Amino acid sequence: MLRTLVLGLLAAVSLAVKAEEKPRDTRLYELRTYHAEPGKLDALLTRFRDHTCKLFEKHGMTNVGYWVPVENKDNLLVYVLSYPDRAARDAAWKGFLADEDWKKAAAASEVNGKLLSKIDELYLTSTDFSPGFPANDAGGAERLFELRTYTTTPGKLPNLHKRFSEHTMGLFKKHGMTNGAYFKPVPGQPAADDTLVYFLAHKDAAAAEKSWTEFRADPVWVAAKKASEDAAGGSLTVPDGVKSVFLKPVDFSALK
Repeated sequence: MLRTLVLGLLAAVSLAVKAEEKPRDTRLYELRTYHAEPGKLDALLTRFRDHTCKLFEKHGMTNVGYWVPVENKDNLLVYVLSYPDRAARDAAWKGFLADEDWKKAAAASEVNGKLLSKIDELYLTSTDFSPGFPANDAGGAERLFELRTYTTTPGKLPNLHKRFSEHTMGLFKKHGMTNGAYFKPVPGQPAADDTLVYFLAHKDAAAAEKSWTEFRADPVWVAAKKASEDAAGGSLTVPDGVKSVFLKPVDFSALK
């Protein structure tokens, strides 16, 4: 009888754990960076606010988040869209670009010259350990986001993923950072096999500086970093292989 009770309890715990497991995110994400012509960033933001975002939704795209760099000397708009898959993405963009409302909005916005000089696109899928983009639990207060890109030494991306999932993310949380979405580039893109892209959220710039200072000095992090590099036979990232950009949400971003 005792054995039956124990087995029953174990089965109940197992079912509870499975019920709490987050379904794997299989969506395709697209990280897009728009380089606005000098003096045209405000006009670009107005076009997105008044027209583009609504037309994206009309054609089945999901507006995830829109940001501009805190130090925006290059007039950038950074945003993320999501789709069920690549076929859905291509169909959505085909419909969007053929939409007469889009053509009218684009023409009207460019009466005094084109708004963009360059567009960068990066296709991404979620890592197995990604918690997804962070909901705002700070009473609606606007947060500071951080977009980080790591380039690993050849073949070391699995080692980096392991370190993040087992150590880094927990230590980020310990030191007041909010883990966001963690991505790997879709195969076939430059450095796709050696790149990790992820987002963090901070209360503000002062909080970010404090969190990073404490994280880097944490003996648990120092030990985890050393152990991971010893196991891999050296650094997991190439020289200058960690890039960080601090971003602030624009007024029409759903994610703030």
